[in-house]
Amino acid sequence: MAGFYYGVGGARFDGILSGMPVAAAFDCDVIVAGGGPAGSAASAWLARQGRSVKLFERDSFPRFHIGESLLASVNDALVAIGADDLVRRASFPEKWGATFMLADGRAERYADFGIAPGVRTPQTWQVPRADFDHLLLRHAASTGVDVHERHRIVDVAFDADGVTAAVTATEGDRHSVPVRARAIIDASGRGGLLSRKFGLRIDEPRLANIAVFSHYSGVPRQAGRRSGDIRIVSRGDLGWFWLIPISGDLMSVGVVLPRDTFQAKAVPDHESLLERVVAETPVVAALLSGARREWPVRVEKDFSFSSRAYAGDRWLLAGDAGSFLDPVFSTGVAIALESGVEAAQAVAAGLAAGDLSARRFEWFARRQRLRYLSFRRFVLGFYTPEFRDLFFSEDPPPHLFRALVSVFAGYWQPAFRTRCWVAVFFGLVRLQRWIRFAPSFRYHADRSRSDGESPAAARASHTVTPPHQR
Repeated sequence: MAGFYYGVGGARFDGILSGMPVAAAFDCDVIVAGGGPAGSAASAWLARQGRSVKLFERDSFPRFHIGESLLASVNDALVAIGADDLVRRASFPEKWGATFMLADGRAERYADFGIAPGVRTPQTWQVPRADFDHLLLRHAASTGVDVHERHRIVDVAFDADGVTAAVTATEGDRHSVPVRARAIIDASGRGGLLSRKFGLRIDEPRLANIAVFSHYSGVPRQAGRRSGDIRIVSRGDLGWFWLIPISGDLMSVGVVLPRDTFQAKAVPDHESLLERVVAETPVVAALLSGARREWPVRVEKDFSFSSRAYAGDRWLLAGDAGSFLDPVFSTGVAIALESGVEAAQAVAAGLAAGDLSARRFEWFARRQRLRYLSFRRFVLGFYTPEFRDLFFSEDPPPHLFRALVSVFAGYWQPAFRTRCWVAVFFGLVRLQRWIRFAPSFRYHADRSRSDGESPAAARASHTVTPPHQR
């Protein structure tokens, strides 16, 4: 990359980063690219261990970001970085689980994190990401991290002794400055600083989906402690809606559609598209009948991907920089926080041992891949009719259902007994594909209800509740 670079003492160099003189001194132990949950978690953990960290974030916080629903497993990561009390005091809406519903209200399944084995702290939160991410970044700065907002890493060079990053301000003087460290953690999000550099991304063509969403006021909420829970509404085209209460007034409402379904909708604009799919989904139409849209409609490509490698000599990938999964089970922030902490722990151990090689980071890389594959199994399953038939079937075995809820709570590597029940469930899903021993819960928006019930009446009369909740 051609350009000007300022070295130690303000010396100016012409040329590409790989040809720059390398200063012997280090500016810090670790460079972190990105100030989202993964970058904030990684840098805060390292700073609390006495390591010097420079974090570079291209945006100015607070900034909008989708993905507002947390899982119970994030509590462990928040404790690890010392931010648990800070988040608890922020008064975000409490989340105790998730309610899964069919589009026409024939069935409902409530996943209460409190019933799941291995879930230590079942209560978590729904968060406006602008506020939550800003809170974590401020926390990282308070631990001693040298945070630079509106600064972007445009290139990275590696040598036998360290890492040199070319850092550019996103405003004002755009000249690049070299920053020298022993290692780098890439938490730059889906932009993927190192993933692009090394060609690591592996796309998931079976999960090429589009999300269309906005924020609404006046949406009714569930009663009691479930008032803060996410609601997920399954559509007959294998898409789904989310409804997330992110504050006392606002509800995040969005639909995720397979790309082919999205492209087949002949509508003039995204607002019309969202209105149409709401009207096609009786449960959502009923919930939004008295609501008011408060934000513009936004659209994001919700394409999932993994990575050919999650670590190498002196570098590691954390959060969306390594992989991204469809958000149906709200795994994004959980994966970001956990992988950020794990990347920090791996780097700290490597610094202590004097070994920052790819071989040293094999455990970290293997864990990231296994986590992705574990959640991917559920996500791919959810986009099949067989999975939904079994999940919404009446009277599921309590032990089997609790095992599924453990994973929904974010615990992707539960105890052996729980993993066995999960394996039984997926075995039944495969059997349903060929034998169809369970009732089908497929719903088509263009098929009117023969009994004339309203969506609200349908929900009241056909709600299916697990036996342990009766």
